[in-house]
Amino acid sequence: MQKLLLAIDRLSTWLGQLFAWLIVSLTVMISWEVFSRYVLAQPHGWMLDAQIMQYGVMFMMAGAYTLAKNGHVRGDVLYGFFRPRTQATLDLILYIIFFLPGVVALTWAGWIYFGESLAIREQTFNADPLPVYPFKFFISFAGAILLLQGFVEIARCVICIRDGEWPSRIQDVEEVDVEKLKAMVHADDATVNPDERGGIVAAPPAERGSL
Repeated sequence: MQKLLLAIDRLSTWLGQLFAWLIVSLTVMISWEVFSRYVLAQPHGWMLDAQIMQYGVMFMMAGAYTLAKNGHVRGDVLYGFFRPRTQATLDLILYIIFFLPGVVALTWAGWIYFGESLAIREQTFNADPLPVYPFKFFISFAGAILLLQGFVEIARCVICIRDGEWPSRIQDVEEVDVEKLKAMVHADDATVNPDERGGIVAAPPAERGSL
């Protein structure tokens, strides 16, 4: 079971990292359009629509990735103090009541929108129209991947309720946690002190300990 859960984690992670490269495309497109519009005086009517659709795809495809990393925003003022079994029980209830119905509806409605858009070959409304149906396809596709990852999280809740601890998950790049960094280098608040100019001065290597 754990191998299957981690395999789906890898799929969500791979898709999230793959579609994250759209930020590079967006950066290039925006930069080129600014140059083309204000320097060459040659704006493109389709550029804004292309940017909006790419951003939408990138945003939607980040859903399953973020869920796989347990990175969605939650009100954890009290949640963090609960035991793992209590956390898992609360999560399981919320997944069943809110997550599953919402994501199933998103996936189903997205597929209907895609089918209707494809049937009429829907396009954007501007001088240089772009097809809309490829973008609408990603509504249902992203919803399906998010739903798959949701079943993984539900399975993790059941396992945690049974075993009393959360099962492992695939790790990825995270923000720097100062406290964790201090623990890694065996440092504490006394090893870094503000100097007279307001900067930070580290203690000599011999006092800080080795990695």
